[in-house]
Amino acid sequence: MPDQITANTWLVNQPEPAVRQTIERLCRAPDVVHVAVMPDVHLAAGVSNGVAIATERLIYPAAVGGDIGCGYSAVAFASAASPLQRRQAAEYVLDALPKTVPIIRHSRRNGLPKLEGKLDAEQLSKPVLIAKALSVGREELGTLGRGNHFLEFQEDEDDRLWVIVHSGSRAMGQHITTAHLKNAEKVGGGLSWLDADTDDGQAYLRDVEWARAYAAESRRRMLNRAAELIAETLGVETDMNTWINTDHNHVQREEHNGRTMWVHRKGANHASDETTNIIPGSMATATYHVQGRGNADALNSSSHGAGRRLSRGAAKAKIKRKDFARQLKDIWIDPNTAAKLTDESPMAYKDIDAVMRAQKDLVRIVKKLRPVLCYKGV
Repeated sequence: MPDQITANTWLVNQPEPAVRQTIERLCRAPDVVHVAVMPDVHLAAGVSNGVAIATERLIYPAAVGGDIGCGYSAVAFASAASPLQRRQAAEYVLDALPKTVPIIRHSRRNGLPKLEGKLDAEQLSKPVLIAKALSVGREELGTLGRGNHFLEFQEDEDDRLWVIVHSGSRAMGQHITTAHLKNAEKVGGGLSWLDADTDDGQAYLRDVEWARAYAAESRRRMLNRAAELIAETLGVETDMNTWINTDHNHVQREEHNGRTMWVHRKGANHASDETTNIIPGSMATATYHVQGRGNADALNSSSHGAGRRLSRGAAKAKIKRKDFARQLKDIWIDPNTAAKLTDESPMAYKDIDAVMRAQKDLVRIVKKLRPVLCYKGV
């Protein structure tokens, strides 16, 4: 048996014991040849979020996560952010967003999106997944989802208005993961693998690419609808030259130090040399646009955000609504929604500036933005 590898880490503070256990388990897992832990690491099932691993042949779905293709898309407007800070404009946008960008699903009464081109459902590997794509996949394409997903209007250091969306493949990613885990070899501790050189492994990899394309198209649709709303409200257009699209839950073939490997990222950005990416903090805190430094020890990866400091349950128990409301006083948000989002409070997350300092050899900061108006589901 080969010696256990040691994880490379970029940490703000020492992770809790349960997180350490998931990292140690990965380091012992069959065919895992490299593990990199990002400063936003926090507990999740099987493999903690904020981790990148490399294998030579085996594919670990838990190291991708269920929300395959989850990521960020952003674009700037040809406008200052200040007009959206006015009460009349902000309240109009907040009122219109739930109809413009649904949280859960589109109404069948209004007709559902078609799945065409790269999203043709027939490209999926199993009849059950084709059926899910034609039902729930169509209902959810271009919808936001709950949890830490958000659509936010932001202001950069030049007072320019941006919009960013954080979302993924929604239920389809979960269905794909569940379907393929039935054929996977169990290791224990929530880990199972598929062999990339087998039909089962290749089928999973193809479905991952479908889910990534689905997630990217879903984000594109949401940003387009948000841009149409801003054009209607403020009379300004987007600058498509500023478009950014990236995901942080994926597995793909990459070359590192002369070796071609399967790099899995779960809650970790791809940060190869000069790659543009986005690292948000949390509600009411800064977002950073960055370029990767191509750090080989980190598998050309970086954090994808601040990372949770408190679990959702702990946040709801410990964070008082009045303290949460105080943190949100400088941004526009639906007060009825905000009252139910204490588990998404900045106090539930690590300090984004500390996270950025911890990974200064992974990315360089290009732009800092602050939130103006935040839209989230509950």
